[in-house]
Amino acid sequence: MTLLLFIVAAYLLGSLSFAVIVSRAMRLPDPRSFGSGNPGATNVLRTGHKAAAALTLLGDALKGWVAVVLARMLAPQFGLPEESVLLCALAVFIGHLFPVFFRFKGGKGVATALGVLLGLNPWLGLACLATWLFIARVFRISSLAALITAVLAPVYSGLLTGWGSTTIAVSVIALLLFYRHKSNLIKLISGQEGRIGIRS
Repeated sequence: MTLLLFIVAAYLLGSLSFAVIVSRAMRLPDPRSFGSGNPGATNVLRTGHKAAAALTLLGDALKGWVAVVLARMLAPQFGLPEESVLLCALAVFIGHLFPVFFRFKGGKGVATALGVLLGLNPWLGLACLATWLFIARVFRISSLAALITAVLAPVYSGLLTGWGSTTIAVSVIALLLFYRHKSNLIKLISGQEGRIGIRS
């Protein structure tokens, strides 16, 4: 029962869509109503409000990190196994993708995945962040950077943490990222994918 409460709490935390929350607070258009329609930092950036995009990125990443770190801190006190941390990591990420507070229509999970990875292993998170920044800087395409990073994340995890349960969880996150980016894959192949910083 305690483990279930941990998982539900992580999911509810993940369901907080900061793209929508920040946009409402700053009286900006709903990010689901323009551009890619994705409630994420990249789409918020299309409004030209860099501060709003930065807050969205920070909020979505922070909730992933908080869920993992709190689970790691509290799990031993409740006699929960180490795997409970990984289940909470998956729960907060799934909450972002399918948020109960926003009719299960969430973001694509890049920032939240980063927060989760930083919580699981700081070096793993930093390796993925460096990969995303490099690809994004070279090609100026957020989705391409996310997809390449998703491919490499399980490899980084295996090298840094071993090829056990953590890497399996990271692989699940990577697969979910690919699933949420399926429309971007089509646009990338057809050469129609939008570039970072360009308003729709």
